[in-house]
Amino acid sequence: MNTRQRRRSSALSAGIAVLAVVVAAGCSNLNSSGGAAHNAKAAPAPTVSASACGPKPGVRATGTPIALGAIDTKQPGTDFSDIENMAAAYFDCVNANGGVNGHPIKYYPTTEQTNPSQIASLAKQLVSSDHVLGIVGSSSVIECSVDNAYWKSLGYYVIGAGIDPECWSTPNSASVNMGPRYSSDGAVQYALSQHVSKIAFDQSNVPGTSYIAGGPNALAHAAGVQIQDFTENVPITSANSVAIKLANAAGPDGAVVLNFTPPEALLILQAAQKLGLEDKVKEWGCSTPCNTDFLAKALGPKWNGKLFVNAELAPLDTDNSHTAQLFKAILAKYGKNVSGGVGSFSEMGFTDAEIAVHALQSVKGAYTAKSVNAAFKAVRDYNTGMQCQAWTYGSYPEHIPNNMDYTVTPDNGKMVQAKGCTAISSVDPQIAAYRKLAGTAPKAPGA
Repeated sequence: MNTRQRRRSSALSAGIAVLAVVVAAGCSNLNSSGGAAHNAKAAPAPTVSASACGPKPGVRATGTPIALGAIDTKQPGTDFSDIENMAAAYFDCVNANGGVNGHPIKYYPTTEQTNPSQIASLAKQLVSSDHVLGIVGSSSVIECSVDNAYWKSLGYYVIGAGIDPECWSTPNSASVNMGPRYSSDGAVQYALSQHVSKIAFDQSNVPGTSYIAGGPNALAHAAGVQIQDFTENVPITSANSVAIKLANAAGPDGAVVLNFTPPEALLILQAAQKLGLEDKVKEWGCSTPCNTDFLAKALGPKWNGKLFVNAELAPLDTDNSHTAQLFKAILAKYGKNVSGGVGSFSEMGFTDAEIAVHALQSVKGAYTAKSVNAAFKAVRDYNTGMQCQAWTYGSYPEHIPNNMDYTVTPDNGKMVQAKGCTAISSVDPQIAAYRKLAGTAPKAPGA
């Protein structure tokens, strides 16, 4: 039994906690509940310092650096850079508190503007010039499709937060999130559970919209519910007309489901509020990017219980776990570049880095591209403390390791849990195909 298990067992036998609260020595050996239901009674948790991220609090790592890199989209209307920025914050914390087996992590986060030649050049720069041994924290509209063959040729196994189809359908990419398709599945699935009569599904007009819409359409058609697809050029310049169009399309017994980054979704939702449309449909829904306190605060109390957001990682109001407290402590101390604060994107970056550090700790001998990527690929049934399920990379031709999640809703400026862990429907044929390959991962303790 490891340290984490002994401590958890002790706490449970003493009857101290209703939900699992675990204090572990290192960042990458964490365990926690996925998130308590809003207003649920839970035992108070200890306050976790950021220094708990590493094996030697306050001792800076001085060994040979382990170089890692990432490629994220950052452009007007589409910005995923908070993911790599939060991963960088996690690595900075680890470096300041003992490192990985005494080694600091040297991180090379890069950004791109959905230009294939730029993206391919950045990948080669990371390998040839920066000498990175692995890729952690990538989140890009098209990077997986552009670079998949390159990473495969090098034997690199990317740990990221996927967007385009190849992030899920190839052997050399595994993500901590569900991405826009499966997250939109979750938002539509929740709307269908509320017995809506029609769904108006809208998303940004970027590469891959047909792929993304395929999942929500499969779920709606299987339920016998009409769905109408829309796309918008971003940045959005006429939010009022978009809000009116969607509310009219959904109708009073229907649902509007959005798949946009937080600033763009906020424009539509604020326009709906200004026009008095928030009550003109049965439900408003959104994929995971809307799960941020930034959006909840900007919307205010008028949206309490009216917007339901798919949350691929732990609800943001969760404070009764070691992982949740450590995440917020690292964000506060090291996350000055994380513009969105507490939100799904920062959770994704934290979890990418957490899994990478866990894997790197298992390496015996020298850190090389071969040993680092073998360690990434070998991660199996790892409880991140952020997800409903244990996370596995594995030797599969495709990877959707996160396929069970929460639903959250605004409550006076905070996103809180509305529904607990729910498996994404295998009516989506890609979810069905993955479960046939990999089975269903164990549910994380406490989730």
